[in-house]
Order: sequence, then structure tokens, then C-alpha cells
Amino acid sequence: MTRKQFNERLKVLLSEHNKLIKRKNVKLKKTNGIFYRYKYPILTAEHTPLFWRYDLNYETNPNLMERLGINATFNSGAIEFNGKIILAVRVEGVDRKSFFAIAESPNGIDNFKFWDYPIIIPETDDPDTNIYDMRLVKHEDGWIYGIFCTERKDKNAPATDTSAAIAQAGIARTKDLINWERLPDLKTKSPQQRNVVLHPEFVNGKYAFYTRPQDGFIETGTGGGIGWGYVDNIENPIIEEEIIIDEKVYHTIKEVKNGLGPAPIKTKQGWLQLAHGVRNTAAGLRYVLYMFLTDLKEPYKVIARPGGYFLAPEGEERIGDVSNVVFSNGWVVKKNGEVLIYYGSSDTRMHVVTSTVDKLLDYVLNTPEDGLRSYVCVQQRVELIKKNLELIKKLKLKK
Repeated sequence: MTRKQFNERLKVLLSEHNKLIKRKNVKLKKTNGIFYRYKYPILTAEHTPLFWRYDLNYETNPNLMERLGINATFNSGAIEFNGKIILAVRVEGVDRKSFFAIAESPNGIDNFKFWDYPIIIPETDDPDTNIYDMRLVKHEDGWIYGIFCTERKDKNAPATDTSAAIAQAGIARTKDLINWERLPDLKTKSPQQRNVVLHPEFVNGKYAFYTRPQDGFIETGTGGGIGWGYVDNIENPIIEEEIIIDEKVYHTIKEVKNGLGPAPIKTKQGWLQLAHGVRNTAAGLRYVLYMFLTDLKEPYKVIARPGGYFLAPEGEERIGDVSNVVFSNGWVVKKNGEVLIYYGSSDTRMHVVTSTVDKLLDYVLNTPEDGLRSYVCVQQRVELIKKNLELIKKLKLKK
């Protein structure tokens, strides 16, 4: 490739990338009354800066090849910061290693642009092999915390087993999202921890964590659901006792495992909680999102639990590196009550749906609980049908 051809191709790449970044997203008209989806993913691998992927020097890369490719952008933490919507994006290179990078948008719907450099998370004395799925939490102690999964090879596994891993909860904190202080990993009595979330306020004068105790890297074993525990000192984070506050349940959307998503949203009626549930299918595991409400003063007590899933993968969302999956670890509530809910699909790309605090409260408080048996679920539906048919007759509406 000549220098002229190099420059022409680079110009095209820059132009196409700029169009993608500035593309306006479109709210879809179809809605279930709870939230609105949008036409385009908000972040894909192609949204990452070209200078992250290409060597732009003709002398060292005359064929303008990608040198450090990006495979996916997904599972992002989210906050509002300095008037912008900020995502701490899980970026995965083609080498399978994940890292965190900040992408910001003026409206949280489109025009997301990555900061020039990824986040540098300091290592502990036992270096992480992989880090991912950061929850961003503005805590009342004045720090912004990043709680994430840190993965290391299982040292007790046979040398021939190169996939056995140990997952724990890593903790870092910052004031500016640029400079991060690494704290010790969370210590619990559980062999493994994933999907750990810091509650944004002190509870009984202590730091409180939602946990997901597991016996194995994939299998929950005796874990059994979303846990809760206290930490006295965040700089030496130890949970002595975990209690299960939202258990996994047979033949439901959370029969295999479940874990909390982002930190909860505080409302006058309780803490809005967003979680993921996993069930088995003939085609493999299926991940969906579900919601529940916990008590304001005792966030470990569930006070409303709508049945079924809140959001499931649709269309292209079902296809990717790990298909049939949606996963959320970030949402933002704006001053006007609008809620931006961010989710990754199939471990590949990022999306947003929009709702409001009032709608979400209506949903969690007035949607019937899972009847757990077909007969009970039919009775719930018969009651709704009967009520609606009487209304149709009264109003002389056409069915």
C-alpha cells in the first residue's frame, strides 16, 4: 500500500467511525408500557477509538492493519457525573482479556464517546488475570466505588485444567474516574463471589454488600441466591456472615442462579432492585433481567416481587459470543424521574431502555408474584381476563 492509499483508507475509516459515534438513536414506538427500547445498540466494538486498535504510523504499519483488535463492549456500570452520563464499559480485546474504559454521552441515548485512555486499575499482590463487570456506586462516604469481578486461575486445579478459575469481588475507588485506588478484595466465607454490589448508603453504620456466594466458578452449589452482608472497614473488607435475601427457585426465571445488577435506586416506597436470573433450556442457559423492591430502612427485606422477567433478549440481542443473554450492571435515575437502564446483550454489545421511577414502582408493586405452579398462574390470568371482559361489556368495546 502506498502512502497515498494509506492516507485515503485512514480517511475513510475516520469518516465512518465519526458517523457511527454521531448516529442519532431512535426510540421504538412499540412498548409494553414499562419501558422503551431503542433501534441501535449504544456501544459496539466498532465504537472504540481507531487509535486503540490501529497503529496509525505508515512507517510501522504500511498496510493499516489492526494491531490490537477489540471483540466486544458490554456489561457497563453507569452514573451521572459532571452533567454527563458515564459508562464504565467492559471492553474485551480479541485476546479475551477484559478491561474498563469510560464512555460518556450528553443524553445517555446516543453520541457515546470513549475517553482517550482505558481505566488503569492497580493490581493487588496476587495479580488479576481478568477483571470485568464493574458496578459504579456513589457512596454517601464521598467516594465513587467500582466493584468488579476479579478472576484468577484456580491454583488447586490439575495442571492440565487450564480453564478452572476463582472469582472474587475486587474493589477500587476514585473521586474523578481517572485516578483509582485499589483496595483489598472482599473476603467472605464463600469459596467464590460474583456480581457483588455495594449498597450506596451506610446501614446500621456499616458498609453493606449484596453478594452472590458460589461454590464454583459457574455452579452456585450451596450459594442459593443474592446474599447480604456487612463490612466494618472498607479498607479491610471482610464479611463474617452472609444471609440470602433473594433465593433461586425451581422452574422460574432464576432456577439456576441469580445476581444483583447495579446498586439499587432509592424511592419513597423502597429500594428498586434490578437483577439477572438464569434458567436452563435445551439450548443452554438463558439470562434475563428481573426486578424487586426492598424496604427503605432494611434493604435486605424484599417487600414486592413481581413474577417473571422484566426484560429478555430480542432479535439481534439473542446472538453473540454467549447467546440468549441480557445482563445489566448499570442504570441512572435523572432529576426528572427518568431512568436509563443499560444492558449488554449476548456478551457482545450495549443497549439502553428508558422508563421512569413511577412506572417501575407501578410495575413492581402491582404485577402479581410468580404463582410457582401452572394452576395458580392460570387462575391469575383468568382473574385478569374476567375483569377485562366485564369492562369491555360495560363500555361496549369490541374484543
